[in-house]
Amino acid sequence: MKRIQVQEAVGHVLGHDITKIIPGTFKGVAFKKGHVIREEDIEELLNIGKYTVFALELGHDEVHENEAGARLAQAFAGQNIRLSEPKEGKVTLYATVDGLLKIEVETLFGVNSIDNITMSTLHTNSPVKQDQVVAATRIIPLTIPAQTVEQVERLCSQLPEGLIRVRPFGHKRIGALVTGTEIFEGRTRDGFDETVGRKVESYGQSVFKKINAPDDTDKISLAISRLKALGADVIVVTGGMSVDPDDKTRRGLMEAGVKVLFYGTPILPGAMFLLGQLGRTTVMGLPACVFYHPNTIFDIFFPRVLADDRITKEDMIRLGHGGLCRNCSVCVFPVCAFGKGSA
Repeated sequence: MKRIQVQEAVGHVLGHDITKIIPGTFKGVAFKKGHVIREEDIEELLNIGKYTVFALELGHDEVHENEAGARLAQAFAGQNIRLSEPKEGKVTLYATVDGLLKIEVETLFGVNSIDNITMSTLHTNSPVKQDQVVAATRIIPLTIPAQTVEQVERLCSQLPEGLIRVRPFGHKRIGALVTGTEIFEGRTRDGFDETVGRKVESYGQSVFKKINAPDDTDKISLAISRLKALGADVIVVTGGMSVDPDDKTRRGLMEAGVKVLFYGTPILPGAMFLLGQLGRTTVMGLPACVFYHPNTIFDIFFPRVLADDRITKEDMIRLGHGGLCRNCSVCVFPVCAFGKGSA
């Protein structure tokens, strides 16, 4: 460290904490080690009684924590990510839109395996709101070799969309098909609107058309075809998704031409879930649990459908790890393990 006059210290890195004392009122750190001294700090330093300070002299191949944090965050950030200014070496990353958070998880593991580099994120595929904190990064020491930062920058440059990004939710034309003869005949109340319908609205979407159909394969098939013809981007189907002999919904979907991507999942509640495609229209077959449980497989996959995220059978399989809802007395979903899946 080098001792220099305060008036000449602007732009230098403070090599030690500086304590401020106000008799009978305050004693604490006014400037922390690593702080880059600014013009506006000079008067305060003089008021504290500091006419000289010890500045940290960086080597030509060293990077200060603030510069390192800024460069790392810039390397990590993809679409719809905003960066904070470095504060004590840490840079915070925010979502700039409502959407689905996407993390290149394997690259994240690689980054965090590099000594003295840290990157903390929310889980990939988490729905996030505009201005929500989604990640933060910093180095561990006060300074770091420039080549270490460059190593991370090279690693992230191989990712065309960045290590972390947000896929915005699109506005979808959502159609609904509620099956069940007992509902169709008015014997049982239709609970779609206050359950699934309310969740659809919570994402800024609306159901443009809802059809009720009895447990009849042909009528279910016709209803699906009608919603498709009306321009539905997503069709949400409830009822008749189990393997009982009188459950006709799945057969009706296939009769309408729906290509089933997968049926049955290792997620509870939500085991009897079906995901399919009818041309460009996504079809979600929801089991009865959506009417009774506060959070189900619908809450896991619906945000991904809104963000046009490709969902594979492998994605579904990995969700078995953490796929059991705890049914907590006070639900904090999505701030829990449910639906986060295996790394």
